[in-house]
Amino acid sequence: MTEISFYHLTTTPLERALPKILEKSLAAGLRSVVMVENEEQAELLNQVCWTYDPSAFLPHGGPNDPYPEKQPIYITSKPEAPNQPNMLVVTDGSELELSPELKKVIDLFDGQNPASVEKARARWKNYKTAGHTLTYFKQNESGGWAKQE
Repeated sequence: MTEISFYHLTTTPLERALPKILEKSLAAGLRSVVMVENEEQAELLNQVCWTYDPSAFLPHGGPNDPYPEKQPIYITSKPEAPNQPNMLVVTDGSELELSPELKKVIDLFDGQNPASVEKARARWKNYKTAGHTLTYFKQNESGGWAKQE
């Protein structure tokens, strides 16, 4: 079964939290697909990956870039995975059918939006019923992550 980690955003927006998560996954040797709500958000996150830290680099691409199969991080608003990922990052609240190749799923949700929180609870329940390993992280005041029990 796939390990699924829920990340409850409370103090920083997605575009500030996501790059740090992607840095860690890349350092762990994971290839990622980042599912976003729409093409505008995909373009925003594409720009963020270039500019979030002048001393860092997140190799990434999307549907409009050449060689999508070679991208260690692929950002898309469509259910596609041309880079053979072993990690999926969901930012749009989607509950997807998980392929056996996925080692990890990161589900980021906006803790300031009550509807987003309720939908995350429903996804948690469904994944738990399906037998997946679940963990829950909540953002602290400094923007770091604390594992919740």
